[in-house]
Amino acid sequence: MILWFTIVTVVVAVAAGLIGVVLGLAGRRPGDVTVGALALLELLLIAQIVIAIVAPLAGNPPSGSLLEFWVYLVSAALLPPAGVVWALLERSRWSTVIMGIAALAVAVMVWRMHVIWTIQGA
Repeated sequence: MILWFTIVTVVVAVAAGLIGVVLGLAGRRPGDVTVGALALLELLLIAQIVIAIVAPLAGNPPSGSLLEFWVYLVSAALLPPAGVVWALLERSRWSTVIMGIAALAVAVMVWRMHVIWTIQGA
């Protein structure tokens, strides 16, 4: 995968995670900032899906397990919307913390996807 795009996605995921955790522990309920950060993360994950579909066609196939890569990608793409829906339904400060933890989990998944695509041998 494209290294700079992976790094941007990881940075956005970590920032969204830290925003969610800090605001949640400070007693804030989910607001525009936390939901917006996860929405931006979701847009980056959708772009990652498009890149993952187009990259093999352009001659850049993954060097690791394609099944493992797609499981991580689909899981990562489902976490932000699930966290936002749950947080907006519950509207508590703990749901904001959970949104932040979900974003941090996405950061780990995105980096693992990069490792599968570029570094890990089949």
